[in-house]
Amino acid sequence: MQQPEIGRSTATFVPEETLVAVIEMSLSTWLVAGLVPGVDRRPLKKLSPDENDLLLLLDGWRCEAMAAGRTITRVVVAYESGRDGFWLARWLRARGIEAHVIHASSVAVSRERRRAKTDRLDTALLTRVLLGWLRGEPGHCSMVAVPGIEEEDAKRPTRERENLIAERTRIVNRMKATFARLGIRNVNPALRKTAERLDVHRPATLGQFQG
Repeated sequence: MQQPEIGRSTATFVPEETLVAVIEMSLSTWLVAGLVPGVDRRPLKKLSPDENDLLLLLDGWRCEAMAAGRTITRVVVAYESGRDGFWLARWLRARGIEAHVIHASSVAVSRERRRAKTDRLDTALLTRVLLGWLRGEPGHCSMVAVPGIEEEDAKRPTRERENLIAERTRIVNRMKATFARLGIRNVNPALRKTAERLDVHRPATLGQFQG
């Protein structure tokens, strides 16, 4: 079952009071880009994949905004859906931070020419689509509804079954291809009596190699 998507934000977006951050996540590093009210530069920080380091970075940016005379009433963090799943979003929400997971396929990219692929450019793109979503404008991106850990665990048996079915299909297809190379047709490897049916074909198959 797919997670429902949220096409636009319905909350009022006040840029002067909102600290915005996006994360480009990989196995070895997190690249975090921020929009800090009252600060002209757009900070970009590479971190180890550690949620506590991320929290310290956000607190530091909040302090910068306060030093610039701004009061931060809302902190928004977003990252694309993928291997890391939803654990970070749940962890941040438990600490009073508004966290969202961007549906990766909902982010529109130009098809007219090949787009350069770097983490820096990816964070800039994610920042633009997140701001559009926060303003309530349609068409920028969709957010995946973050499930609770119990809800996510309940889906695990279904995912495991789907993986087993896919693996079974792959093996059966390989067996069919092998049979076809030996001239054996109309044999379904998934049936219980397949071995008996193969006995019928065995003499003819052996004859091909002996001849």
